[in-house]
Amino acid sequence: MQPDLEIVEVRGDESFACWAHGYPYRTVRWHFHPEYEIQLIVETQGVYFVGDHVGHFEPGNLVMMGPDLPHNWISDVPAGQSVERRGIVIQFPAGLVQRMAASFPEFARIAPLIAESGAGLLFSAETAAAAKPLMEALLEARGLRRVILLLSLLELLAASQDRQRLASPAFKPDPKAFMSHAINNVLAHIAANLGDELREPMLAELVGQSPSAFSRAFRKHTGQSFVRYVNRLRISRACELLTSSEKPVLDVCMDVGFNNVSNFNRQFLLHKRMPPTKFRNFHRMQAAQAAHLRGASPP
Repeated sequence: MQPDLEIVEVRGDESFACWAHGYPYRTVRWHFHPEYEIQLIVETQGVYFVGDHVGHFEPGNLVMMGPDLPHNWISDVPAGQSVERRGIVIQFPAGLVQRMAASFPEFARIAPLIAESGAGLLFSAETAAAAKPLMEALLEARGLRRVILLLSLLELLAASQDRQRLASPAFKPDPKAFMSHAINNVLAHIAANLGDELREPMLAELVGQSPSAFSRAFRKHTGQSFVRYVNRLRISRACELLTSSEKPVLDVCMDVGFNNVSNFNRQFLLHKRMPPTKFRNFHRMQAAQAAHLRGASPP
């Protein structure tokens, strides 16, 4: 079975994602993504899959995975029941690792960990217990504190002598083959064309499905409707533009694919609980405060 592509969202003012989720949840499926991932299970037990490895998990299960390595954790939870917080997930792009390695010679000590994670790494209960407070703190941390906590976590994992390889040497992730799966082509098309008109019938035709069949398949693989998925990505892209450019709000609205400002403002308020202008001003204020603390003038 081909894994689904997960689109990892990283906020425009952050360099990596850290979040917690329950069970069932939309990302609980056989999937892959180009980012590194560290996951800690805090509740439930069940079966997990990493590459060609199959194992049993319980609270304290701590695994690190490299880019494009397919994985899934299936909890033993009765149908109709749910768990509020099953695990904590950290996802960071390969580019972040490359930039840190190029900037800090000290990062060489973490290089073996990064390389070995391509096959998936399982850590002991002792290491997981030491990692848990760092990962919980990351959920609430903001600004430079997030980077400090991530580096502390990587240092802890790199120093661990008890890590165990999961996928066999014979298992080689093939993202090009994964992307041949119809729904992954659709997700990639959406990400590459957010600024254009995107309609379900158009994408259904792209993969040779009827609109109703496409709608059902899309919801099954993403856990949400087509419209909600696209709006969420567009708002995420808008946040990046609002914090990294001086473009007027109207231009940002059009660049990310909304055809009128009223709908853009409504969707932005729904997802971020504040209008776009307030969001931009808030992040400018944060940047100014950070610059002041560094003893420099804001840009």
